[in-house]
Amino acid sequence: MADYPGFIAIEIGEDNGLPLSIAWSLPDGRIKQTLIQPDDSWITEDSNVMGAYSIEELESLGVSPLDVIRELENDHFSATLYTSDNGEDEAALARLFDTYGLDPFVELAPAQVLYDQLSSSEWHRLRSEMFNDLGLEPMRPEHEIEVMLSLHQQLNEKD
Repeated sequence: MADYPGFIAIEIGEDNGLPLSIAWSLPDGRIKQTLIQPDDSWITEDSNVMGAYSIEELESLGVSPLDVIRELENDHFSATLYTSDNGEDEAALARLFDTYGLDPFVELAPAQVLYDQLSSSEWHRLRSEMFNDLGLEPMRPEHEIEVMLSLHQQLNEKD
């Protein structure tokens, strides 16, 4: 079995790329996923931007943003990670790193660039079909990664 490319997905809240949950793949196809504890600088008194999570859930079940960065660094330092290209992953990742004054050490690219044989619209159509086939939810990062891994495997079997 060949190594998989690194895929990443970040669930955000309603406030400007507020990262709530993150998932990425490892070369062997395993998926790492965690909720993210909101940094104090991300929350205001009137914040209601946690999506499906409460502040208490994120604080008790989540991992600190710095620990997320360290884990990502251990797995993918100086790598290109591929996203579903919804435009939100880059803003959320930048917010994680900006919290600590760090420059991101990973590059993000749309996953469809891995497949020369497909147009962007064809890749997105196949991705939607894979979500339906697997019965998964597009807004959940771990589901997004599972779909991109499955789609990658399917597209490479055809070659």
